[in-house]
Amino acid sequence: MSSTPAIRPASKVLLGLAAVAISFAAADTYVVVLALPKMMSSVELDLNELQRAAPIVSGFLLGYVAVLPLIGRISDLRGRVPVLLGSLAIFAVGSIVTAAAFNLETIVAGRLIQGIGGGGLIPPTLALVADLWPPHKRGLPLGVVGAVQELGSVLGPLYGAAVLAFGDWRTIFWLNCAIGLVLASAMLPLRNAARQKVTGNRADWIGGVLGALALAGLALVMAAPTRLVQDVEIGRAYLPVTGGSRWLTPLALTTFGLSALFVVRVLTARHPLLAWRTWPALARETDVWGGLLLTLGLGAVILTFASADPESGTASPDAPWLVPIAVVAFVGFAVRQRRAPRPLVPRGALADRAAWGSLVVSFFIGSALIAALVDIPFFARLTVDRDSQLDAALVLVRFLVALPVGALLGGWLLRRVPANVLTCVAMLMSAAAFWHMSTWGPTSLDNQVETLSLVLGGLGFGLAIAPVNSVLLEHTADAVHGITSALLIVARMIGMLLGISALTTIGLRAFYRASERIPPASTLCGGTGNDLCQAYKDALRDAGITQLHAVFVGAAGAAVIAAVLGLVLLRSPSDQPQD
Repeated sequence: MSSTPAIRPASKVLLGLAAVAISFAAADTYVVVLALPKMMSSVELDLNELQRAAPIVSGFLLGYVAVLPLIGRISDLRGRVPVLLGSLAIFAVGSIVTAAAFNLETIVAGRLIQGIGGGGLIPPTLALVADLWPPHKRGLPLGVVGAVQELGSVLGPLYGAAVLAFGDWRTIFWLNCAIGLVLASAMLPLRNAARQKVTGNRADWIGGVLGALALAGLALVMAAPTRLVQDVEIGRAYLPVTGGSRWLTPLALTTFGLSALFVVRVLTARHPLLAWRTWPALARETDVWGGLLLTLGLGAVILTFASADPESGTASPDAPWLVPIAVVAFVGFAVRQRRAPRPLVPRGALADRAAWGSLVVSFFIGSALIAALVDIPFFARLTVDRDSQLDAALVLVRFLVALPVGALLGGWLLRRVPANVLTCVAMLMSAAAFWHMSTWGPTSLDNQVETLSLVLGGLGFGLAIAPVNSVLLEHTADAVHGITSALLIVARMIGMLLGISALTTIGLRAFYRASERIPPASTLCGGTGNDLCQAYKDALRDAGITQLHAVFVGAAGAAVIAAVLGLVLLRSPSDQPQD
């Protein structure tokens, strides 16, 4: 039997760069949480109009998840590195559009493009691990990828706070663009480090320069820096030729011309930058129609649940028309899967019980994890001396810090403990943490001992990352690792969205029952007529705590389901740890 080929240093560097890219994409979600008030004020939205600003967050999530399966399948057919480079380029373009945005619509458009690029990094990176490492050695690299990804959630707020300390919110996205381009430039020479065949072309530098100039012009047109606009000479470029639109200025018209030259170059170059000549064959192999149907269905689900207020509602007000769209799209996708000659998800790709079982387990892990991400800060804001958003976020950091540590530890343990057992133990740890959280009182978070329960929960979720990913990759063919990895991420994200909806419903019912037992304000306040006396406030706070207790119990139940399913469904034939 031949020995396993040694992993080249270039391959490890390539994986490291891909993991760092994923970390920055993950951090971007948490950066926006801090920058959101300033982003709202820049487009003349008041802080009490938070619902109108929700698309800034949900737009990124929509791009991040909805297109994942299509991108994953393209990485199987086109190669991991080209998709990584393309995703970084899309992320950089989205960052430019967001940084130069002049109204809410352009911010949302930029965030949507960013999400497509950021989400597109994950499937090829996970598939790259399978391409480079044999099954018995994938645990640690998968743990590293998971750890770096989760580390983004910890570093995101710190990164955002550091940038906002010396710049405005736009600086965050200009830096994101620069970082994305630097990572792409570093990755470009390593495109042959992957063992998977890459169907690429030589770099078209002329096309690249034209594309870069067109993007720079677009950024200048959108941003319209005051210093340039008011300059006596340069400002002429911002004077509209006719009408008053910024898109009819000499600078905008020059940008359109550069864009046209870029398109002509792409269509006529011998080795075009976008390799468009391969697109028809790629479209036939990818089943674009099936991908679009699945994207439409996922997008409708995301908008249904991501636009809801997790503290007061379970679904968007637009759910009555979004849900039917999702149902029709998913039915159409199912029909397409059965009839298409080359369906988006190749037939038999998930035939193995452990393969589809990993998706089911990932779904329930996501449905439990969301309770920690949303309701731990909610509890912190509700209780004594935790009124600010920053204090609430710092409480959650205790949980988030343990996630990457658990991911690394899970990757290391995977060589010694069977994946199904490790997943079961990990999720039981998280279930125990949630069960303990359901006993928290008004002053529990003031006790530093409670950090142990937060760390235990974070470690549990982190420990489960590598074994679930490893089982999926081990029980699917090399040719479908991209699409199946994408489906794994989609399962987790959909689990989070449906989980927060179900858990919020449970919590609100508990809140209403507790509220009905609160005596009238006149009774609690001694007949003073003061509806806001401390006794009444305490009673309302206790009702809110009852609501969160119900959520934590529900999350513990979801974690137990994930543990049981992990033990049963993720069992390998040999049921032996990796050597």
